[in-house]
Amino acid sequence: MRITQKFTSTFILSSILAACALIGGPVTAQVQTLDQVVAVVDDDVVMASELAQRMNTITAQIQAQQVQAPPVDILRRQVLEQLIIERLQLQMASRAGVTISEAELDQAIARVQQNAGVSPEAFRQRLRTDGMSMKSFRQQIRQELMIRRVEQGSVNRRIQITEQDVDNFLRSKEGAFWRSPQYELGHILIPISSSAPASEVTQAREKAEELLQQARKGTDFRQLAIANSAGQNALAGGDLGWRKTVELPTLFADALNGLKVGEVTEPFRSDAGFHLLKIHAQKGAGEQLVEQTKVRHILLKPSAILTDDEAYNKLIGLRKEAMASENFAELARENSEDIGSMLSGGDLGWSMPGQFVPEFTQAMDTTSIGEICLPFRSQFGWHILMVEGRRKQDMTDQYIRNQAANLLRNRRYEEELQNWRREIRDQAYVEIKLSEEAEANSGNEQR
Repeated sequence: MRITQKFTSTFILSSILAACALIGGPVTAQVQTLDQVVAVVDDDVVMASELAQRMNTITAQIQAQQVQAPPVDILRRQVLEQLIIERLQLQMASRAGVTISEAELDQAIARVQQNAGVSPEAFRQRLRTDGMSMKSFRQQIRQELMIRRVEQGSVNRRIQITEQDVDNFLRSKEGAFWRSPQYELGHILIPISSSAPASEVTQAREKAEELLQQARKGTDFRQLAIANSAGQNALAGGDLGWRKTVELPTLFADALNGLKVGEVTEPFRSDAGFHLLKIHAQKGAGEQLVEQTKVRHILLKPSAILTDDEAYNKLIGLRKEAMASENFAELARENSEDIGSMLSGGDLGWSMPGQFVPEFTQAMDTTSIGEICLPFRSQFGWHILMVEGRRKQDMTDQYIRNQAANLLRNRRYEEELQNWRREIRDQAYVEIKLSEEAEANSGNEQR
């Protein structure tokens, strides 16, 4: 198992946040329970009351975005399809034994409250105003976390980014543009025509050399540009803004080769005259000194046999034993369920930025060398980890390859997510029972 960064979309959380952000009254009406079944989804059902409440939430989100909503009947069908997919995902989560601990749920709700920009009490009051109890809100968030975990586990297994994929991308025009460094540039032009006599050329070159020396002695480059440049951006201090090297004339790109931030090029000539370029700032490329961390970990996966609480408590015990006996590697070989690292005593080697999921990275970054962190939860299960060392490495080439792989993986995730959703929908038994009466009731609830 690779504990790699995943990519996902979380509809329910974004919808709730959008609804909570509305000002000027409740975002949802008090929903009357309607006991009509509007869809049968394998072994579960979707009720008209659920459809009505979700319609209210979606409508509030659309209003918050100030966009034109589709006709109610079309929106209702789309929302029902969304509920059907969620039912299928939750059934998959149940079959896989996916559970969300109370601690993990509390953390997720705290993030929602923080993003809403209100205190916990104000957030609860807003929920009450909107006709939603904290209990039902917690259940919604719990289901969203379960859905996210199922999506990540199912979709990422379908995505394989090979070294050849990375090579092809980096060799492409798009890859060359992506990896090209970006500079904030200043420019001075000393004009001279291509047919100017030698004396005028010499005079222009000498002026450019003089400006270069002034810039190197600390004179503000922008002031020099305003006073001396004939370039189009002279009155703006010669600022060309942020430019990637692939967007620059070849003559400019060649002149910048090997130049560092704060330095000015030697004067170089084009048909327009002599140029000076200064790099005010740079993004991308350059040497990548990466701080790496060497860690070992133990993973326990909750299941029908091992509950979340049992996994947590077992790791508490293993942590105490490892701290007392200094035999973390042996305990990992005996107990860890990470097949990829258990035989090597839980050794994950030296890390790279973006290699691990956020929960793992946070625990790793906040644990001192030689220490073992408290148990924490990721989408893979419960972990403890021990930090064995830290170092800075020049990983420029590898860093670029890792970033490219993440970019390709991110692109494929959304596409594969939609493919996967279509597949589970096509393979399921779904019977739509959205009667005209149910549609009318749903529409009344929405209004």
